[in-house]
Amino acid sequence: METQCCIAGGGPAGMMLGYLLARAGVDVVVLEKHADFLRDFRGDTVHPSTLQVMADLGLLDEFLKLPHSRIDHLDGWFGEDRIHIADFSRLNTVCPYIALMPQWDFLNFLVEKGRAFKSLHVLMSTKVTDLVRENDRVVGVKAISQTGEMEIRAQLTVGADGRHSTVRAAAQLAVQDVGSAIDVLWFRIGRDPNADAQDFGHIKKDHMLISIDRDTYWQCAYVIRKGDAEKVKAQGIEAFRQSVVDTDPALAGNISDLQSFDDVKLLTVGIDRLNHWSIPGLLCIGDAAHTMSPVGGVGINLALQDAVATANLLAEKLRSGTLSDADVEAVQRRREWPARAVQAVQRLAHHNLLEKAIRGEITRAPLFARVLSRSPWLQGRLAAFIGLGVRQERVSSPRHF
Repeated sequence: METQCCIAGGGPAGMMLGYLLARAGVDVVVLEKHADFLRDFRGDTVHPSTLQVMADLGLLDEFLKLPHSRIDHLDGWFGEDRIHIADFSRLNTVCPYIALMPQWDFLNFLVEKGRAFKSLHVLMSTKVTDLVRENDRVVGVKAISQTGEMEIRAQLTVGADGRHSTVRAAAQLAVQDVGSAIDVLWFRIGRDPNADAQDFGHIKKDHMLISIDRDTYWQCAYVIRKGDAEKVKAQGIEAFRQSVVDTDPALAGNISDLQSFDDVKLLTVGIDRLNHWSIPGLLCIGDAAHTMSPVGGVGINLALQDAVATANLLAEKLRSGTLSDADVEAVQRRREWPARAVQAVQRLAHHNLLEKAIRGEITRAPLFARVLSRSPWLQGRLAAFIGLGVRQERVSSPRHF
């Protein structure tokens, strides 16, 4: 196959970029290794910045008809102290809240709307295996599908295939490990319909638990020291269930949902970034360029903002065939410092909160948390950081069809 842009990875960044480029008249192929988007334990948060993008595209009203719930503020508990963390209702944006929606619904929506553009080709069950190079330049990818091996030639190849990116590994791009001393045990517990939907974090003794409201269940993240997963398992599921209930007693009624450690997934937390996001003919965005911690749930937000910025900067030049390597490098100049800024804040949160919490060094709400809880203005600023990002991107790429 030959195309103007080949995107490896059909996640949020890849599908949004594919949609935006096709909307701008670019011939684009998106390769997704799975047969569908129905996979559990993926981020389900649609941030206010993404809802603004959907509004920019004229898709918001239809998008919000999909089943979803909304979070307009976040609260947390330090022992018996309730802390107000973020107030999204204070944001000056079209949707001042976070929408919780299964990621497969979000991706399927983009695919369905993308059918309006004949230049968008989404190939499912197609896994990128290597890059194609000519004269020290990436000119496409090798892939394997259900029908066999294939080669796709492209003016630009984009790696949007996540933190375990095949593309960035094949390109041998240097990765800077920012570091993380924690991992997360990820599981779900049925939710009492009368529970407070806005409770978020719980810190007690040497335990830390994040509970994300998914309407009919709680999606829970239990923070542990990096490498301690086997130690937790060795203590048995009953001990783990008791630890969860000790941290958040509201989960006691449905804790039997955790029948064994088969119901618990280990999420290895890492924070890293590429020194260079591109080489001739190739660009990486999203987690392939900068892996984020789950702190704040902002990884998807950053990835989607990368996609919007990439389309804004490159769509017209791709369509006209005038794209240069300098144009591609401009994406990193535009998006690197927001990624660095968020990672810096995440590292501070790891060092000053998460790591201390699991070592049992936090017995009451720290001073910064108490100040935050008493300042609606600060809660609005934190909501803006989480919901809109450091540099909010708006759609400016043209529409051609």
